[in-house]
Amino acid sequence: MKRFVLIILLALGLTACSHFSDPYQDALVSVTVHAVYPAGHADAVREGALVRFADIATGSAWQAETDSRGAVTVLLPKGVYRILMSDRQGRDIYNGSQDKVVVAGEPVTVQLALEYSLAGTLVVKELYVGGCSKAPQEGTWQSDQYVLLHNNDNQTVYLDSLCFGSLHPYNSNGVNHWLQPDGSLPDFAPVVSVVWNFPGDGKTYPLAPGEDALIALRGAIDHTAEYPLSVNLNRPDCFVCYNPTYFPNPIYHPAPGDQVRQDHILEVAVKTGQSNANVVSISSPAFVIFRVQGTSIQEFLARPDVIQATPGAAADVVVKVPWDWIIDGVEVFNGSSSGNAKRLPPAVDAGYVSQSETFKGRSLMRTVDEEASAAAGFTILQDTNNSSNDFYERETASLHTGAGE
Repeated sequence: MKRFVLIILLALGLTACSHFSDPYQDALVSVTVHAVYPAGHADAVREGALVRFADIATGSAWQAETDSRGAVTVLLPKGVYRILMSDRQGRDIYNGSQDKVVVAGEPVTVQLALEYSLAGTLVVKELYVGGCSKAPQEGTWQSDQYVLLHNNDNQTVYLDSLCFGSLHPYNSNGVNHWLQPDGSLPDFAPVVSVVWNFPGDGKTYPLAPGEDALIALRGAIDHTAEYPLSVNLNRPDCFVCYNPTYFPNPIYHPAPGDQVRQDHILEVAVKTGQSNANVVSISSPAFVIFRVQGTSIQEFLARPDVIQATPGAAADVVVKVPWDWIIDGVEVFNGSSSGNAKRLPPAVDAGYVSQSETFKGRSLMRTVDEEASAAAGFTILQDTNNSSNDFYERETASLHTGAGE
């Protein structure tokens, strides 16, 4: 039988655990988190920053706010926790995460280091990767994956030379061979299998404030013609990952539909894997968009040691992209697994969004910032560089015919 544990925060000069009459009181453990802001940002410490405590085994989660010293104390059931913190102040964002915090018999104190980043101008709006049912036929369909990008700024941005891909390991519960001996992430983003990029001369593909860019990760066709629960990607506004030389599998990469513009076919900057189709996890990708700084993508790829085989998984060759080139990233966890682990650092995505099931036609959508949108006069999406705050799972993909919010 489930039982629910009440966490009470008592603010009397400092945040303290309450003591209340509860038959399970002995099973609760005091956990204190001290937010450690980056050097030079001591004046950013404030009351009201959100701290989230997630039990890795059960998925149960609690959240609380920091006091004026950047600290919070809560009572938690025994378990192993993932602790996440997010604090946005204007465009300044401070995020931190710590995995596998053991909460047992003794009180626990965590010094949670925060990383600084700026809110992005170009963000991922929606990821639809999990596929759908072929109903009324039997079976499932996954060749209809897409991503929506959104201009969150008040100035036009250009998609020219924008790159994107997925990180290794492909799945959130896969073995991460890139972890350092101390358990930390590597000092680069290991983009696996393929890097795609937009062509253009720098001003070819404008995206106005509040506008979206649709990218078909596989087939840019009308999938609903055969599978009504899917989506129509045969659209003139659709960009497409299509290269029959590198990816000749026609099930995943059919020729783009007649409404897709030829200049919307994206380029393969480099293919490092052996797959005959674009590999994007259907359950739990870590998806990133980035721009090469100070050089071209081809000059960057020609540098020694930029392309490297994964230790312990030599077939998974990656491109080592500097973290500070990442414009936006979304960490997706497998909602049916307790073995998920972070692949993106706090400065890119301090949290995660869970996809509960595959082949159900569901998508992962970023929340609209209603207040900011009203003030700006165009749609602004929430961006705290923390997918636990910014994203939610939709019952149907937004491009599905008749789908509502």
